[in-house]
Amino acid sequence: MMKFVVAIIFVVLLGSIHFISAQEAEKSDAAELAKKLSNPIASLISVPFQNNTDVGIGELNGSRNTLNIQPVIPIRLSEKLNLIARWVQPVISQYNITGNGNHESGLGDAVVSAFLSPANSKGGLTWGAGPVFLLPDGTNDYLITKKFGIGPTAVALYQSKGITVGALINQIWSVAGDENRSDINQMFFQPFFAFNWKTGAGIGANFEITQNWEASTTNVWLNPTLSAVTSLGKQKSQFVVGPRLNLSAPDGTKSDLGVRAVVVFLFPK
Repeated sequence: MMKFVVAIIFVVLLGSIHFISAQEAEKSDAAELAKKLSNPIASLISVPFQNNTDVGIGELNGSRNTLNIQPVIPIRLSEKLNLIARWVQPVISQYNITGNGNHESGLGDAVVSAFLSPANSKGGLTWGAGPVFLLPDGTNDYLITKKFGIGPTAVALYQSKGITVGALINQIWSVAGDENRSDINQMFFQPFFAFNWKTGAGIGANFEITQNWEASTTNVWLNPTLSAVTSLGKQKSQFVVGPRLNLSAPDGTKSDLGVRAVVVFLFPK
């Protein structure tokens, strides 16, 4: 029943995407699109496909590929207030992680956020806050928590002259699910930086820090990136690529090296 409800919510969110005319798309400035893409709660419909490939994991030299499908849907509630819905659905395939020669693949649990944010930033400062949910819609026992979680999330950033500096944070506690699985008490913290030229090209970096309070472990990734905004025919798009550096991880789970590649389909209003 839970998977059916999750599927319906996902279809409704994706159904909110609307396409624009070619003439309207041409009016969208690459620099402005790049600026909005550096803002996790910008009033811009986007559908990113973020692929992370990590190798040299643990003593078995395992590998993992995670494709995060993460549509972002802004909804205008009033002239002064927006609601930004963000869904992150991982699709995972891994080798030699749970045992020598073992292979697991499937959907991981989804993380869904809803940010209430002022429609107009003041002095370059933008912020948003709201609830975050962990939805147990995964399909493989080795890749999921079998827990439903909830907590708060917030983001704040400053933008000026092509520079974006900010941070996103959330905290999730499990409130229901399989009693045989460990409880979830986990914080995710993501400080980020980006600089975009007027052409729409950019450089940036973020830290992805996951603190598992239940197990007293910390996982830290550094993700430097290069990006560019372009058109695939009439479709506005962004491409992002860069290495992934696993600076800290629980025993036996650290990756030697990773690569991130992202394509984002944009739907300017």
